Amino acid sequence: MIPIKGLEKSSLIDYSGKVSAVIFLAGCNFRCPFCHNRDLVLNPDGTESIPEEEVLQFLKERKKWLDGAVVSGGEPTLHKDLPRFLGKIKELGYPVKLDTNGTNPGMLKEIMERGLADYIAMDIKAPLEKYEKSAGVKTDTKKIRESIRMIIGSGIGHEFRSTVLPALHTKEDVQEMARMVKGARKLYLQQFRPKNTVDPNFGKAKPFSEKEMLELRDLCSRYVNTEVRMA
Repeated sequence: MIPIKGLEKSSLIDYSGKVSAVIFLAGCNFRCPFCHNRDLVLNPDGTESIPEEEVLQFLKERKKWLDGAVVSGGEPTLHKDLPRFLGKIKELGYPVKLDTNGTNPGMLKEIMERGLADYIAMDIKAPLEKYEKSAGVKTDTKKIRESIRMIIGSGIGHEFRSTVLPALHTKEDVQEMARMVKGARKLYLQQFRPKNTVDPNFGKAKPFSEKEMLELRDLCSRYVNTEVRMA
């Protein structure tokens, strides 16, 4: 069964234009030092799982008030049962948004070909040659590149998003990240939030200022439609 560790019953910001429920799955194959989902990443068994049937029943009962469902993490594509779970949500009539880090293009392909996701949001951690530092682990960047290509060419709703901070990213890095997703519908630059980070040292890291974030947006807009999300 899918290891569900959290359920946000109503969100106005996680699925653009929709009131959505957000379902958080345990576990991640990255160790991004700035990630603020510390417990989901480092201690996935530390909290009790929510039964899948309970979540599906909630979605069924709230159909009049919710416009969509978001499946997030952690990294959802770690779980072989994910396509089946997304299918169950789709059977209830919900548009589905999937959050991913792009390390499993094979599963993404299956999900897209079977029409199990209506919107995909993929994180871009760094320029490909610097991925390991931001992801916290050795990364097969060929899979990252393949996922980017596949999502852009899929014809379904999508966005790419990058949490950026001076401790890891130069302005040139951020521009390169925008170049990586040229042709995408949208890139969101997310201001770093120094709270409950995977690496406790990053709890003291300085974020880019609002002015700097807007400057980065303008630089990235040369390559892809870019917006800023402030913490």
